[in-house]
Amino acid sequence: MKKRDLISIQDLSTKEIFYLFDLAARLKKTKSLRAMPLQGKSIGLLFQKPSNRTRVSFEVGISQLGGNCIYLSPEEIDLGKRESTRDVAMTLCRYLDGLIARTHSHQDVVDLARYASIPVINGLSDLSHPCQGLADLFSVKERFGKFKGIALAYVGDGNNVCHSLMLGASKVGLQMRIATPNGYEPRADIGEAAKGFAKTSGAKITLSHSPEEAVQGVQVIYADVWVSMGQEAEYEKRLKDFEGFQINAGLLKKADKDYIFMHCLPAHRGQEVTDQVVDGPHSIIFDQAENRLHVQKAVLMFLMGDG
Repeated sequence: MKKRDLISIQDLSTKEIFYLFDLAARLKKTKSLRAMPLQGKSIGLLFQKPSNRTRVSFEVGISQLGGNCIYLSPEEIDLGKRESTRDVAMTLCRYLDGLIARTHSHQDVVDLARYASIPVINGLSDLSHPCQGLADLFSVKERFGKFKGIALAYVGDGNNVCHSLMLGASKVGLQMRIATPNGYEPRADIGEAAKGFAKTSGAKITLSHSPEEAVQGVQVIYADVWVSMGQEAEYEKRLKDFEGFQINAGLLKKADKDYIFMHCLPAHRGQEVTDQVVDGPHSIIFDQAENRLHVQKAVLMFLMGDG
């Protein structure tokens, strides 16, 4: 069987996404598995960026599925500098049964998948964060039981998380309204791909520069940091450019009364969102964080085990 990678949500069909959600739901209910789908397998975590949720959820998930996890830090493998990405990929696939990569450059993940004969999962790149996007969509379905008739407002930077949410929403039929400051829109090619998928699913993806317009009547409000890792030099400029894009009590008055608030974390409290919202009764950020574990276990089984 030809090996499969997860570099972008574009790599999955709509049917496969819903299969992963069903499997994740079963795994979440099951405290222990009789069969160990990753038993005897070693999975590498090649991380070029620090991580809390991605590293811990993958390490725990691999362990719960019976596999062995090997963490490879930036100091051990400096892609393209200490050793070429091609050579890293072709070496690691002689030892490992799967690889999860968290990189600065999306091209590094693409190249790892190109040269490795084992499945490669994108654990985050500058373009895409598919595991986060899948866990987010699973969290929406878990809360509402459906995607049809549900609208999600993403307020902030048109970044890697936004890209993955756009692609996922367009495949499952979720309405998504994106509000960014001028100059921070998601990439046009990602938008075009999402529009193409939306024609089949019935989703609608809209872009604006108005948070008030985006959140009007929505059931889901999503925020992410304004300054991501690697953008520290732009800190002051970004804080100024994102004025008016904070998720706060005033903005949320325009949402549906039963809205939920989501954030991929870490949150910069007092910047993109207030403490009142993060810690409020509508926030599901820690349910969302937990769901990374269950969805990623489903992905691991699908690509590397008996899923």
